Amino acid sequence: MSHERHATPRRLGNAGPQVFPIALGCMGMSDFYGPADEAESVATLHAALERGVNLLDTGDFYGMGHNELLIGRALRGRREQALVSVKFGALRAPGGGWIGVDARPAAVKNFLAYSLKRLGLDHVDIYRPARLDPAVPIEDTVGAMAELVKAGYVRAIGLSEVGPETIRRAHAVHAVCDLQIEYSLISRGPEQRIFPLLHELGIGVTAYGVLSRGLLSGSRPTGAGDFRAYLPRFQGENRARNERLVAALAALAAERGARPAQLAIAWVLAKALGVVPLVGARTRPQLDESLGALTVDLSPADLARLEAALPAGEVAGTRYDERQMRMLDSER
Repeated sequence: MSHERHATPRRLGNAGPQVFPIALGCMGMSDFYGPADEAESVATLHAALERGVNLLDTGDFYGMGHNELLIGRALRGRREQALVSVKFGALRAPGGGWIGVDARPAAVKNFLAYSLKRLGLDHVDIYRPARLDPAVPIEDTVGAMAELVKAGYVRAIGLSEVGPETIRRAHAVHAVCDLQIEYSLISRGPEQRIFPLLHELGIGVTAYGVLSRGLLSGSRPTGAGDFRAYLPRFQGENRARNERLVAALAALAAERGARPAQLAIAWVLAKALGVVPLVGARTRPQLDESLGALTVDLSPADLARLEAALPAGEVAGTRYDERQMRMLDSER
């Protein structure tokens, strides 16, 4: 297939597995973007596996367990084709609201027990706290995860949205295979302090938000249940200002006969071999479009032109609301 032209596997750091260069983020199949078709979600998961995508990313709080049940259903008879990455620790109320983070050692093990049951697996391939728990030393959390590795329930340890100090402290307890963090043409903060440290320590990156939640592809919130309506970049004057960046990317993509999403994903792929973009395809057509990024060749001059057309400092609005931004260790 044509998409295989640039499908050379990438290793997630020194301590992680080899993976297809694009991973599938499964969150939207259960939560945050409005209703999803479950049969189409399973078909999309199967299509991804058949085309070589082997890293599936989920969280035990996506749909309050629904996403893990969905993946477990899709993986029946196909376990050997997939690596499963699970985030834990985010706490939710019955109504769906967010009520904190829990990364105490006992909670780490409890969360995994339920994840394994929902997924129908005897181990997960990468396990990571979704956010830093400010009440628990990272050494305690990673220490509990290391015990799970030793017991065979977890293959590798990851982190999510944490900053340099936390990364160093965690990696000193047990090798970290990758950091999951938002990274795109218009969310380039990790380049300054975080990526150099990851390179030094031999830690990979799984990059989410590579389309800035659909902003770069021209997508808009769809209505009730779509959390993007509450994100600053999609609101009012910010959205109007950001349309200039969307238009600039669309024009450059049209020159190449590509879709804007493909160009945005190709940019992430070309920036570093240690970065694996997570694409949030919910349907097979979306998956096809995302994998089309693997046919896009970008030279250093192409990268410079893209970055000049979409200067990171020109985006209007933060990537999360003010309250959530304060919770991000990666932003400190």
